[in-house]
Amino acid sequence: MSEQQTEQSGRRTERRVVIVGAGMAGVQTAVALREQGFTGPVALIGAEPHQPYDRPPLSKAVLLGTAEGSAFDIDFEELDIELQLGRDVTGVRADAHELDTLAGPVPYDVLVIASGAEPVVLPGSEGVPGVHLLRTLDDAARLRPVLDEKHTVVVVGAGWIGAEFATAARAAGCEVTVVEAADRPLAGVLPAEVAAPMARWYAQSGAELLTGAPVARIEPGSVVLADGRTIAAGAVVVGIGARPATGWLAGSGIALGPDGSVTADAALRTSLPDVYAVGDCASFPSARYGTRLLVHHWDNALQGPRTAAANIIGAGADGASEPLEYDPVPYFWSEQFDRFVQYAGHHGGADTLLWRGDPADPTWSVCWLRDGALVAVLAVGRPRDLAQGRKLIEAGARLDPVRAADPAVPLKSARADAP
Repeated sequence: MSEQQTEQSGRRTERRVVIVGAGMAGVQTAVALREQGFTGPVALIGAEPHQPYDRPPLSKAVLLGTAEGSAFDIDFEELDIELQLGRDVTGVRADAHELDTLAGPVPYDVLVIASGAEPVVLPGSEGVPGVHLLRTLDDAARLRPVLDEKHTVVVVGAGWIGAEFATAARAAGCEVTVVEAADRPLAGVLPAEVAAPMARWYAQSGAELLTGAPVARIEPGSVVLADGRTIAAGAVVVGIGARPATGWLAGSGIALGPDGSVTADAALRTSLPDVYAVGDCASFPSARYGTRLLVHHWDNALQGPRTAAANIIGAGADGASEPLEYDPVPYFWSEQFDRFVQYAGHHGGADTLLWRGDPADPTWSVCWLRDGALVAVLAVGRPRDLAQGRKLIEAGARLDPVRAADPAVPLKSARADAP
């Protein structure tokens, strides 16, 4: 513990907090500490040399060249947040309360792991010319000329990022083919009956979607499928998922789950004292859903840091206050093929699926119930359903399934106890 500790409002505030990861989760942790009154030293370490930036615009405005960047509008100097950018952290020595970096050790009193996620690389694609990922600002910069020059593009993976990139590429006038190993888009994310209507969106946008089409290999200028088909490709964008960026924690004693995530508790504390984890790299137990959640979405990286910051400050008061528990209703959105798709909740364990509207129409929603209570909602072009549904999930509200399935009935009026 730092020798320079002072008492302010009954709380020790001179502990040094070091945050590894300068994305949304790391930045918001630093900001939340200041907003909640922490006055001790705060250092934010980022592997990239760029000023900390937001990621969602990378697959939209930044990629299309309608925005030069997406740096956070935060005055780190005014907030007295020390930025250490372009610095890779290679390990943690918890007994010494130090991080290992190529530039030397970094001491901490409290460590926050916010290292995010890294894209899954298609085996055999490393080093092949014309193969791209889309995760960082540099990735987007390398892809902008591809769109500007209207290359023929093959996208590997019909998940959220694949759909968003295909949307941008079509808007730029590229010829686009999306290949997906599963039999539908968003396999493993949404049930087949919900994902199936989304397959039509590709053709409607002018993109070709090939499902049941695993990739055998990528060669310069082409993608070879497992069935022998060869697709010409001026560029290939791989979007087959992401995994927690936690390899640097090997040997640290910080517990990781089978998925590689830091297994935080409900207060976002890790298995070691004075170490917290937030954002894409951390899973947490949800009492609401009775399972451990790993959420790779923007809202989780925004909300979790507020809880972590409060618990860091509370722990500084000799543990006098009860820790806050983090149990959100997960939320994310995706803009694709001229549609605004939103999702709130967690439909694992649901026993009832209700449609609100016809999925062949431009707008529709899906509700998932468990024992009559709303647990998740997917809204396509129906933001009111999403907003009302999210509040109902937070309240644990039970719905009348007949009224909930009527798209003309406001979702908030479909409560089982509604008059």
